[in-house]
Amino acid sequence: MSEGRRVVTANLPEDLVARLDSIADRIERSRSWIVRHALDEWLADEERRYELTLEGMRSLDEGNTLTHEEVVKHFAKQKARRRKAEDKQ
Repeated sequence: MSEGRRVVTANLPEDLVARLDSIADRIERSRSWIVRHALDEWLADEERRYELTLEGMRSLDEGNTLTHEEVVKHFAKQKARRRKAEDKQ
């Protein structure tokens, strides 16, 4: 085994393995390659969600909040702008 690598085992449902094998055959890559890339993408997304959560919590602690009415008003304005832009097309 290469230095800096470890084998990790996962118990997967048959249908997921079938989909994995189908794509592996189609793109001519190994199961390991697909799992490694899929996991890397998922971990990056999860890390970003965590950072956004922390950012939101810090913002809340700083008192940066909106009332429900302010949120509704904001999105009503956004919707009106979109409709106006669509009408111009």
